[in-house]
Amino acid sequence: MPKVTFTDHAGETRAIDANPGDSVMETAVRNGVPGIVAECGGSLSCATCHVIVDPADFASLPPMEEMEDEMLYGTAVERRETSRLSCQIRITEDLDLHVTTPETQV
Repeated sequence: MPKVTFTDHAGETRAIDANPGDSVMETAVRNGVPGIVAECGGSLSCATCHVIVDPADFASLPPMEEMEDEMLYGTAVERRETSRLSCQIRITEDLDLHVTTPETQV
């Protein structure tokens, strides 16, 4: 089963089994992961589901679309090289992803 490991800004880690087809954001919200606000519910109109993807996992993700790239300029915490919006990362059967949530989303 695919797994997403969430690490918060303080270093606390939580691994969650994920459903293929769901987004990382949906997985986080459904499981009460702190640090994912998801104000827009995944409609790509905010940046409150910002995550920093582990560099070892980043290359395995599909490239981000232009709209996601633009939304990342609106994050509360400065974006990094491996920043993504978790609503735009879809869970696949073979996914084993590690992400860190920033200190704040708003």
